[in-house]
Amino acid sequence: MAAMDRRRFLQSSVLVSGAALCTRVGWAADVSSVSLQLTLNPSRLGNPIPEDFTGLSYESAQLADPTFFSPANTELIGLIRRLGTAGVLRIGGNTSEYCYWKPDASSLPNAQALAVGPDTGRKAPPPRNITPRAVDNLRGFIDATGWKLIYGLNMGTETPETAAAEAEYVSRTMGEKLIAFQLCNEPDLFSRNGLRKPGYDYAQFAREWQHFFEVIRARVPQVSFAGPDTAFNNEWLVPFAKQFKNDVAFLSQHYYAEGPPTDPSMTIERLLQPNPKLEAEFQGMAETKSDTHVPFRLTETNSCYSGGKQGVSDTFASALWGADLMYQLAAAGGIGINFHGGGYGWYTPIAGTVQHGFLARPIYYGMLLFAQAGAGHLIEANLAARETAPLVTAYGLIEDAGGRTVRAIVFNKHADRAIRLQITAGLPATHAHALRLVAPRLDDTTDETLGSNPVGASGAWQAAHQEILPTQDGAVTIEMPPASAALVTFDAGESR
Repeated sequence: MAAMDRRRFLQSSVLVSGAALCTRVGWAADVSSVSLQLTLNPSRLGNPIPEDFTGLSYESAQLADPTFFSPANTELIGLIRRLGTAGVLRIGGNTSEYCYWKPDASSLPNAQALAVGPDTGRKAPPPRNITPRAVDNLRGFIDATGWKLIYGLNMGTETPETAAAEAEYVSRTMGEKLIAFQLCNEPDLFSRNGLRKPGYDYAQFAREWQHFFEVIRARVPQVSFAGPDTAFNNEWLVPFAKQFKNDVAFLSQHYYAEGPPTDPSMTIERLLQPNPKLEAEFQGMAETKSDTHVPFRLTETNSCYSGGKQGVSDTFASALWGADLMYQLAAAGGIGINFHGGGYGWYTPIAGTVQHGFLARPIYYGMLLFAQAGAGHLIEANLAARETAPLVTAYGLIEDAGGRTVRAIVFNKHADRAIRLQITAGLPATHAHALRLVAPRLDDTTDETLGSNPVGASGAWQAAHQEILPTQDGAVTIEMPPASAALVTFDAGESR
């Protein structure tokens, strides 16, 4: 088939109208519709999105099973690699304060296979042992994914000397794959969860953190650190940044959009609304970065704390929320994000066990959309008349300054409102195509697709549809059904 004929065939076979898409994903054709305009300006660069922006977070207790993070766990490795080959795995969580380094593995009974979900924080978890075998296997796992590592140590119930011994082994084993140690998990909650006496404040924490830091650095001088890894408290973040700005590679903090899950007001509708708490947290982190020149990362985040909420955290709504959060963080100047998970937790991006296999949950699809957009620089994206559709958000991305490819990432988080969106690329685009993230309903848990395909075993995925969008003067019009997202790519290269 001639090149031109083949292109025409592909275009005709993948072109999907907005009405057809609505029918395919189960939306009524008579939903209300709003017209908006999005204007991209590639000459006005925003913050960069680094290649290792994406990340996952697991409980330290998962290391008690050395077979989980192992090069033999190829199914989990495949799912992680699908999200990018330069991400960051963070080991920590509430259980990090109850995990103990045991260098003499011969004195321990054989570890049982464990599937450790997100800790709920309702009571102290059982103590777990971490052995050299687990760390050795973790290195092989990290190598297989291509990712790097943030490793949490136990400052809550361990001694500085033992933490230093663990840090020495981890550092020697992980080498350049280790980007930072964290000395604790959510220390601003220590007095609430029984790890410290009531009244435990920042000054006490800072003295402890510095002591652990000095003991570890004396034994392993070359390692990097991050902190304070607080739950939410900007009142701890700011003084920590000022006091330890020369000692940390980046600032770390957590964010959960909702909670507790027992509260009936924690709903899908609330999850998708703009969150003043998030805006305040990002503003505080951005101001701290401006004052201290230390970058920041969300090292633990998800939809609803205390393990997530069924019917909210495990739904398609989490995919739209999660991907949008990634771009909000990047726009605020963050260098990366780690979605917490593990086991069969309600909000985990990847659910499963070594014995029974793994599958991608809805939020994973939001991360996959982000991965398909790729790294680059955010650019100015002006969404006109957004007040008529307040749950529509949009971002612009260019691969590099002066690049010929511009992308728009658009989220329609309305449950009952379709969007007709005209997008102007800001460059003389010769062609454009769209990749859609859809599901039948916001509360759907199993039928989400990206590019009309689900994610298969070991992360197998390929877009079935590259929807061709006709361009006119560098602009396209795209129909977006309720509760959907789209990645629109403009190319100003030679006409095909």
